[in-house]
Amino acid sequence: MTMRDKLKLLERRRAESEQGGGEARTAAQHQKGKLTARERLDILLDDGSFTEYDRFVTHRSTDFGLGAQKFYGDGVVTGHGRIDGRLVYVFSQDFTVFGGSLSEAFAEKICKVMDLAVRNGAPVVGLNDSGGARIQEGVVSLGGYADIFLRNTLASGVVPQISAILGPCAGGAVYSPAITDFIYMVRGSSYMFVTGPNVVKTVTHEDVTMEELGGADTHAATSGVAHFACDSELECLQSIRELFRYIPQNNLGEPPRGAGSDARDRRDEALLDIVPDHPSKPYDMRDVIARIVDDGEFYEVHRAYAENILCGFAHLGGCSVGIVANQPAVLAGVLDINASIKGARFVRFCDAFNIPLVTLEDVPGFLPGLAQEHGGIIRHGAKLLYAYCEATVPKLTVITRKAYGGAYDVMNSKHIRGDCNLAWPSAEIAVMGPKGAVEILFRKEIADSDDPQAAMDEKVAEYTAKFANPYVAASRGYLDDIIDPRDTRMRLIDALDTLMAKRDRNPPRKHGNIPL
Repeated sequence: MTMRDKLKLLERRRAESEQGGGEARTAAQHQKGKLTARERLDILLDDGSFTEYDRFVTHRSTDFGLGAQKFYGDGVVTGHGRIDGRLVYVFSQDFTVFGGSLSEAFAEKICKVMDLAVRNGAPVVGLNDSGGARIQEGVVSLGGYADIFLRNTLASGVVPQISAILGPCAGGAVYSPAITDFIYMVRGSSYMFVTGPNVVKTVTHEDVTMEELGGADTHAATSGVAHFACDSELECLQSIRELFRYIPQNNLGEPPRGAGSDARDRRDEALLDIVPDHPSKPYDMRDVIARIVDDGEFYEVHRAYAENILCGFAHLGGCSVGIVANQPAVLAGVLDINASIKGARFVRFCDAFNIPLVTLEDVPGFLPGLAQEHGGIIRHGAKLLYAYCEATVPKLTVITRKAYGGAYDVMNSKHIRGDCNLAWPSAEIAVMGPKGAVEILFRKEIADSDDPQAAMDEKVAEYTAKFANPYVAASRGYLDDIIDPRDTRMRLIDALDTLMAKRDRNPPRKHGNIPL
């Protein structure tokens, strides 16, 4: 056989490898409103940038008739490509081949790209669409999952790991995405659960649909497993591309600079009127964020989960930053179990990947109540505290209004190594709100007075004048400055400029013991 003949054979086999499970199964995938593994990569990656690995790999098991059916690639497409010119390693599970089930060879292909990603310092993006472990391969397929889990764990904090759930993801398979940094799901077509609806009904007698049990909105709003819920695969894949505007290649790299032309010294008059004069009146912290960051662009993470705290990425003066902000429009911005977990996870991601943190604070404290105490608010609240204390990236805080009790300490106060702590004149920094404090401090005096309500009002006014302002904290050096709200943007940008060469280290240790 001549070289030209051999090349023709190669081209035929390449063409076969790109057919997945065949035309009928591809058509069935499209009928479900889903794309194929290769179509997804075409959208995710820059045009013509994908280089495939192991396209001719096939399964090794011959049990239960598998030997008669062999498909090149064995149900997963792996390789590397580019997103906005930046190297990424990818795997895309192919549901048209054995339902995307994981075999020994399938797992080895994924492990190879993950090893290369860590070795070469590039992110990993996994597109998941799989029926789970390949039953015919038994414990070998289970071992393949464990091999992937180990690599997820070792890569954590070294290179960014992003998961898109674009179909079923069930059983042990869910734990690989769960270890990764961000999970994207698609409404109506992607599902995650440890046990499916049929098993749930058998064991607990609960009648539940797949969407209710493990759909995109369930995990984005209720369980917090998913960070993003998208309306289509196209939106999902484009959103992943958008994320790369803010995150670096690895833990030794710097985040990408923003391309916006927003003036560094821009002032915004509207910031004077955003915080209401009445201390208990709500406002939307997103309005503050939009008027501070470059071009008003805020890439929000976990938007539908624990809505009393906001987390997301933006650029400030071209510098990529992670923003954590209390949301007074939801539960007055109080910290509860879910908000603490959400914030802690985001802070730790930013710290791992050298992304400065900007905290916008308006917090009345931790949420009281039996459910919160029994649910472990002490342990979960400590996660957020631990994350902020441990973080060594530049840490900036602006107190817009309330900063009460232990929540003041937790939200990146100067006492836990906040680098630049600013406050607006509307800030109130105290152990608790004026009314609650007066009821404790002057209970007997007010009760014994001729006019208890007048006595209460007088003491509240006295307490407010003395404590419900930022000047006591500023006099102690707990605040670096009290600023005109209109100057917030340029003060934060200036602080970031001074902190770019920041050096801060934690004591040597194998790792800390965060209160999980």
